[in-house]
Amino acid sequence: MLITFIFCLIFARFFYIQVVWGKDLRSKALDQWTRELPITAERGIIKDRNGVTLVENKTVYSVFVRPRSVADAAKTADALSSVLGADREEIYRKVTAKNTSEYTVARQVSAAKTEELSAYDLPGVYFSKDNERFYPYGDFLTQVLGYVSSDNRGQAGIEKYYDKYLKGKDGEILYETDLLGIQLEGSKASYSPATKGLDLVLTIDHAVQQIAEQVMETAYAVHSPKRAECIVLDPSSGEILAMTSKPSFDLNAVPRDDVKTLNALSRNGLVVDSYEPGSTFKILTASADIEEYFSGNKSAFSLDHVFNPAGTRTVLGRTIKCWTSHANGKHSNETIKEALNNSCNPCFVDMALALGKKTMYKYVEAFNYGSVTGIDFVGEAQGMVIPVSAVTDGDLARIGFGQTIAVTPIQLAAATASAVNGGRYFTPHLLKAVYDGNMLVENIAPVMKNRTVSEKTSAIMSEYLEGVVAEGSGKQAYIEGYRVGGKTGTAQKYENGVIAQGKYVASFVGFFPANDPKYLALVIVDEPVGQHYGSTVAAPYAKLIFEGIIKEKGLAPQIK
Repeated sequence: MLITFIFCLIFARFFYIQVVWGKDLRSKALDQWTRELPITAERGIIKDRNGVTLVENKTVYSVFVRPRSVADAAKTADALSSVLGADREEIYRKVTAKNTSEYTVARQVSAAKTEELSAYDLPGVYFSKDNERFYPYGDFLTQVLGYVSSDNRGQAGIEKYYDKYLKGKDGEILYETDLLGIQLEGSKASYSPATKGLDLVLTIDHAVQQIAEQVMETAYAVHSPKRAECIVLDPSSGEILAMTSKPSFDLNAVPRDDVKTLNALSRNGLVVDSYEPGSTFKILTASADIEEYFSGNKSAFSLDHVFNPAGTRTVLGRTIKCWTSHANGKHSNETIKEALNNSCNPCFVDMALALGKKTMYKYVEAFNYGSVTGIDFVGEAQGMVIPVSAVTDGDLARIGFGQTIAVTPIQLAAATASAVNGGRYFTPHLLKAVYDGNMLVENIAPVMKNRTVSEKTSAIMSEYLEGVVAEGSGKQAYIEGYRVGGKTGTAQKYENGVIAQGKYVASFVGFFPANDPKYLALVIVDEPVGQHYGSTVAAPYAKLIFEGIIKEKGLAPQIK
């Protein structure tokens, strides 16, 4: 019995070692008797909607040293420091550190330098093929594409948001070694290949992006603002065709040594920052009034209602002024259409107060202000909307013409698109498709989030906003022969809760063709020097973008 019991114990121990513990022991043995060189997976390529390559890879190398295999430490340190331009003493310390099996000496070493090192025939020095991101257009789509870290992982922009698709799976080369880590003579290497990442096709149109980049460069040079920014999207799908912010930087020369500058220039304020929109927000107020009027709301104004011509309104003891004096008949006999043309604040105060908090907030919510749009980008802000329970009539009056509310540029662009495309709110997006080589993995279809207004209201708003460009405050966006609509905006900035004197955000949101919008552009010039009205600082640049698109796409005039 005793012998049987002992035998069972021994058998149980063997079973535990072989089966239960075996995997872990085999792993430890493999680690003791082998050394691996990593093979970095190629990241997926990023292209525009038409197949233009925006991001690709170029081959570089990583250099490793195994101190126990080094034959001549001084010679090895001299060669490595000379070719790589590295500190000789630091290299020598690594080369002679026998208590460590392997050191990474350098990453992203060019093929030419790797060949130069190979010629030295240095025992203990190894090379591993690596990849480095290359951006063919340099300073182009900078805040959208983003960049990667030194270990080829996405750190910002699309590179970060879609890293799960782009990164691939690393491989390795295993070498047999003795217990000291010295490669065994005559041993063979085991190769485990890397798997390339998936390729992305963006909604971006390279040609439209190029136009937007050049126009914003001009705006930045002329007005010396903090930033000149632009979004161009397709109102019928929410696809973003262009997105740029100036100043920016060359993605092939990321300023990693200056974190403050890097953070400032790589920030995509069109998605992550909020601002008071000013008069561009009047599109919502007018849309809400028109929709409510056709729905039978007795508090809403009719299309032919003539607003009180007085240039001020007093709400809760505070006077709200129009942007210009109403003297000499200016802004008199205004209907909703004329109020939009003239961007007359008092008329929109009347609309907001007549509709009331509950109704106005219904449209604020329908147009998705106060919540993220859902754009496929890291760090989207949701803007700032006073809770309906806390809003006063004074707040509501100002919300009516775009104050006391903060929005993100992407919110404003998507909301305006819905106001003029038939009332359909599409989630704005940057990714169009995912490929594995030539095989389609995923196709990204437009997503209609909700309806904002009826087709009837939308058609009227498009017509009214076309009038703003033809005969109102948006005249500098007018293009002979083409149906362009839009709205200007000029908003004062606040610092520490008070108005910052002389600091404005000038903006213009426009679209064409007005009767069937295919292109919508939002131009924002933040703190321009000198002129500061959206009509003179932003609208002309939207016109340049539209003219560039017309020329690039060969679009024929609509009006003969």
